[in-house]
Amino acid sequence: MNDLLSIDDLGAAGIGELLDLSDSFVEVTRRDIPKIPALRGKTVVTLFYEDSTRTRLSFETAAKRLTADTMSFTAASSAVGKGESLLDTVRTIEAMGVDAMVVRHQCAGAPHRIASWIDAAVVNAGDGRHEHPTQALLDLRGLRVGIVGDVRHSRVARSGVKAFAAVGADVTVVGPPTLLPESLEGWPARAATDFDDVLPELDVVYLLRIQRERLGSALLPSLREYTSRYGLTAARAARLKPDTVVMHPGPMNRGVEIAAEVADGPASIITEQVANGVAVRMAVLWSLLGSGGPVA
Repeated sequence: MNDLLSIDDLGAAGIGELLDLSDSFVEVTRRDIPKIPALRGKTVVTLFYEDSTRTRLSFETAAKRLTADTMSFTAASSAVGKGESLLDTVRTIEAMGVDAMVVRHQCAGAPHRIASWIDAAVVNAGDGRHEHPTQALLDLRGLRVGIVGDVRHSRVARSGVKAFAAVGADVTVVGPPTLLPESLEGWPARAATDFDDVLPELDVVYLLRIQRERLGSALLPSLREYTSRYGLTAARAARLKPDTVVMHPGPMNRGVEIAAEVADGPASIITEQVANGVAVRMAVLWSLLGSGGPVA
């Protein structure tokens, strides 16, 4: 694997291998000194054209725990404001001797374009409405999964559906018609518009953030109406099977797609997702830049 741009780059076998490798790195993260010199001498840059907290910090932590050097780029504090093109930016950064670029960009396909321009490994950390493959990897569970909310605009949903399906999960995307994909062609999932109807059968409820910055008023009458029909309220959570888990890629809109007491309740594994994210991203970087073999 030279780059990780899409879940399609992995396939079921590749996903399984990365998850097995991630298990090894979970053990590393629990050590008193959670570092190994696996990528000593390598340099990883996070190239973010969109704001991020969890993904950026997760990748930077992963690189540092592998003893790689790190660089951080943000468009707001760069020459982009002076008109520098994406091509010039990435080639300038590559000339500094980087081995991998972790890219988040508001335009779908930007990481793919960058990968065609440079020799360094490229990891897609989210591109427009397209994909977010490492988020999907850290969320995998091979069960009945309901992905609920703004599926149409969610790169997490697109990667997540592919990844869940690849490991045998039965996936349903749930939301109002205006927030579901225009077509499910290429999506290994079925669609539902009645959350209450599918809720009792789910093993995993995967809630998506309502992306207020991407939504127009024509797509969603009001947040209050959305919560009443699609929010995981305390009342809805009480109807879940006893072993059902609740997931969210973050950041959360508490009181909109998820009630605060549910986010902090016993069914929630949201903080576990964050912790697993570091191990998964360590596995991705090790697969791209290291031997990809067993972890010391």
